[in-house]
Formats: sequence, structure tokens, C-alpha cells
Amino acid sequence: MSNTPAGLTPGTVLVLVDLQQWIVDRPAAPLTGAAVVGSAARLKAAFEGAGLPVVLVRYARLDGSDGGPDSAFNRFAPEVAARPGDEVVTKYGIDSFAGTDLADRLTRLGATRLVVAGITTEYGVAETVHTAVALGYPTTVVEDAVTALSTAAHTAALADFRRPGLTVTRTDALLAPGS
Repeated sequence: MSNTPAGLTPGTVLVLVDLQQWIVDRPAAPLTGAAVVGSAARLKAAFEGAGLPVVLVRYARLDGSDGGPDSAFNRFAPEVAARPGDEVVTKYGIDSFAGTDLADRLTRLGATRLVVAGITTEYGVAETVHTAVALGYPTTVVEDAVTALSTAAHTAALADFRRPGLTVTRTDALLAPGS
């Protein structure tokens, strides 16, 4: 039996969506932003430990009214902050692929499968996941590493994710040792 998590196979890339502190601090349901960051930090540490790529996606306002992508306002939560080797993508809309070089980065990283976590389930995560599947990536959403504006929206988005090309799992299951 291997100690390597079964969900962390070569070609798998972790995509963390909108885990900037100001977003994490906003009201969310059914999980708090802090709970999502806790799970996302576990995922990030496991991916880094396995030598697998991590892509952090941040939202910035196109008009620069937030100080721009590199401003203090747009810093990631400290537990998931970018480290050397992490890819950082800035988006100006909901979908992490729209108007960004995320698809090119994933190709360069040799991505064959994506694991997605972040805030919010029904917006940034959902749009990113739908585009990933349309691009042919088998995609896993980690349900205890995503949250929404309401429990109903979260539940509806997770139900939508349970279709071909998408898997919904929990952090513990994804990180369970393989055989």
C-alpha cells in the first residue's frame, strides 16, 4: 500500500479559485470562508508534497478600483498564499478561463485532470468547472473546500456537478492513501 494519496496522480493540477482574504471574509454558506481555506490549505500542501502543480486564481476589478491584482486588497488568504512554483492567474470576470491564460498554463503544466476548490460554488467555481469539462478535463470538485452565498445555491451547484466528466468528493477521500 502506498502512502501517496490516490487522488494525486501525475497530470493532476489543483486550481484554487478566489481565495483572496476579502472574499474569504465575506458571509458564506454552508461553510465559512475560513473552513474552505482550511481544506484548501490541506489540498495545497498535499499537492506541493507530491510535486504536483497548484494554480491560484484571483479576481481583480478591471477598472483597477481595488488597487490592481498585486494590491494588499487582493492578497490570498495566508494559508494558501502563492509560493515559488505556484502559478497565479488573474481574472476580471467569473470564469477562471475567460480572458486569461489559464488554458495555456494547464497545457504547459501537462494537466490531464483538475481538482477545483474555492469560493463561490455557484459562480467562480461553477463557471471554471464547466469550462474545464468543456475543454476535456476530467474535473473533481472538493465539496468541503467550496462554499456559496447560500446553502441552497451550494446544494444546487453540487447537484449540477454530479454529471459526466465531474466528480464531487471530500478532502479526506481525495487525500486518502492509495493502494
